[in-house]
Amino acid sequence: MTGDKGERALVDEWRQILAVHARTACELDRELHQYGLGASDFEVLDLLASGDPQDGGCTFRVQELADRVHLSQSALSRLVARLEKDGLVDRGICSEDRRGVRVGLTETGRARYEQARPCHRAVLERMLVKS
Repeated sequence: MTGDKGERALVDEWRQILAVHARTACELDRELHQYGLGASDFEVLDLLASGDPQDGGCTFRVQELADRVHLSQSALSRLVARLEKDGLVDRGICSEDRRGVRVGLTETGRARYEQARPCHRAVLERMLVKS
């Protein structure tokens, strides 16, 4: 019987994690909309903004981004194409592997990221920090 109770507690905890994630992702999408971004868009910009722009910024291969934002490579490629169309990122050939594509933040993308970041962090604070 304790195995059943332990399993039920584990499943309940998993469902709570999923619920928090879903509520937070929906709230992020709603709040970031004013900046023309969704939660996944912001995650990509957040990763790309992690580099120092004075050192040439930070670029990632599409596969590296897919692993970090938990999207399939095809979903991420569509997202990056949309961000590129909006002038927020640019894509270039990977110098280490000419078959690969690197994605980097544009100046417009960095400015949009800086505008949206306080909103993103406020949502995380509101949704995730326990009082």
